[in-house]
Amino acid sequence: MTGHYAHVAFTPLVREHQRAHGSERSYDRMAQVPDVADSIGPDEAAFITERDSFYLATVSETGWPYIQHRGGAPGFLRVIDEHTLGFADFRGNKQYISRGNLEHDSRVALFLMDYATQSRMKIFGRARVIEDDPDLVRALEVDGYRAQSERAVLIDVEAFDWNCRQHIPPLYPRAAVAEAMSSMRDRISELEGEIARLKGEVTA
Repeated sequence: MTGHYAHVAFTPLVREHQRAHGSERSYDRMAQVPDVADSIGPDEAAFITERDSFYLATVSETGWPYIQHRGGAPGFLRVIDEHTLGFADFRGNKQYISRGNLEHDSRVALFLMDYATQSRMKIFGRARVIEDDPDLVRALEVDGYRAQSERAVLIDVEAFDWNCRQHIPPLYPRAAVAEAMSSMRDRISELEGEIARLKGEVTA
């Protein structure tokens, strides 16, 4: 966990619970670092650009949290620079809940999962919705991905945290499983042919 993530997440009430349950001292050093935004490094950039989905949390005008799944081709969530992410916002069911929430509060949280490697990354940021820049939208689109983009969303990253792998189920993409199964079937067929040939030699 970065120091700035602690600055954002460890509110006074959170610190009270850490104190009550004995974890406050282990997090004290994080509270002592300068309160500056985190920078996305090479490891974070590689992880982000490999994702084909993430979860986006916003807060409504009435204070309710809202979480929405965003998906696309791998790389649709772009690392623009060490402090900025961006993506083309595809047309969905036209409820516009996240869009409306961002008019009220620009703060967002992103949750990125890689179930195959049991890795997860959390990001705090502030989102900017850009409706009138078709060139930016096109620049954020992934070539060959068939989806209609309505707008661009840029996220100024405040802080991020890598979570431990505990309790993450190891799940694998269907395409990867299908490829592995196809390779296995080919190998089984090859071995069956070899067994048949050897049996033929024995009985000849």
